[in-house]
Amino acid sequence: MMRLMSRDSSSTPWPVDLPLDWGALQRLAPIEADRVEGPTNSQSTLRLFGQPETSVRVTLYRDHHAWCPYCQKVWLWLEERQVPYRIRKVTMFCYGEKESWYRQRVPSGMLPALEIDGQLVTESDHILEALEANFGPLGPGMNDPAVLPLRRLERLIFRSWCQWLCEPSRSIEQESRRRDGYRRAAKDMETALQQTQGPFFLDGFSTADLVFVPYLERMAASLLYYKAYALRQEHPAIDRWFQALEQRATYLGTQSDSHTHAHDLPPQMGGCYPSGTTEQQAIARRIDQGPWPVQLPDPETSAAAPDDAAAVALARVLRHRSVLLERHPANSGFDQALRAALTRLIQGSACVPPPGCAVRLRDLRDHISVPRDMPLHSARLLRQALEDTARLDPLSPDEQPPAIPQHHRRDQDPRPFLTTSR
Repeated sequence: MMRLMSRDSSSTPWPVDLPLDWGALQRLAPIEADRVEGPTNSQSTLRLFGQPETSVRVTLYRDHHAWCPYCQKVWLWLEERQVPYRIRKVTMFCYGEKESWYRQRVPSGMLPALEIDGQLVTESDHILEALEANFGPLGPGMNDPAVLPLRRLERLIFRSWCQWLCEPSRSIEQESRRRDGYRRAAKDMETALQQTQGPFFLDGFSTADLVFVPYLERMAASLLYYKAYALRQEHPAIDRWFQALEQRATYLGTQSDSHTHAHDLPPQMGGCYPSGTTEQQAIARRIDQGPWPVQLPDPETSAAAPDDAAAVALARVLRHRSVLLERHPANSGFDQALRAALTRLIQGSACVPPPGCAVRLRDLRDHISVPRDMPLHSARLLRQALEDTARLDPLSPDEQPPAIPQHHRRDQDPRPFLTTSR
């Protein structure tokens, strides 16, 4: 491959490659995993677990972006119990208008919804109870005497999180009290976890753990970003619980990351308020701009990056490249800039993008959503390749895109991507 010489801001030369063309990149991309029978993934519209399609009795209605915590709870239950099901994806209020066909079926528009043998059920807890009645529980059921107090504990820690994250503190003392209130609730969760020898609440992963998963994941992400509070480091028993989850392919297929949750939560929660300390600002900037992981030990995951993480990211971008390119003028240089970043991703080669493309590359960096687009480690590698390439921009290497909206996410309208997702 031809090599050129370029210079950084200190005028130190380094070798720079020309980016691969689309054909060469396509040849390096793997065949994407089977969405129907393969590992848990966010792109599926049908899951069979080795059973015939005629066995499907369930349809899950969930959001396109995999941002909805209640959808994640039902989704994970179905994957753990391996109940064959179909998936129909619906627009969440914060990134667009609900589809009319869904409003006709569910007038409230609430997510998730589930059909079992043609009968519609809404509200995630009612859905889980209906699934248990039809397919049996996941360990002790929702209303088991061992599970009910844990469900109350989950609501307690949820309320303390909302009070700290979603209400502005008027003083340092009030911020400190809210932090202490959350810490006490998290310690109560640790105490409950320590009642068993294993990492989970009861003997093995069960409904008792499932009800905690969506919001504990979001707590870990949001408190790190907005409060510089490393939940897993502060609470070892909770970290052990997360580590056990991260050994389950079902959870890894639904798991998001700190950047995604830090920016999907504000419009859902009515706002998220940063502490504003120097440490918090530095961590938030690192979560947004890299490099990743933001700290050691890694506060986001204990799972090692799969060998094919970069290749998976490449395949996902190639699937949607026509839409990505259409979002930029033909003469903008973005085609070459994106190929430069993907060459960096898959070969490690430094490729200078056309002048003025840094902001376009970083805009894509900011809009990668986990797990909607790809798994956590794949997203990290792609974001890093986009950032590394943006820094080589000979005209504006430091230019950043507009801030991600806080009151809505209409910038994440899924409609342009739907035809290439099928």
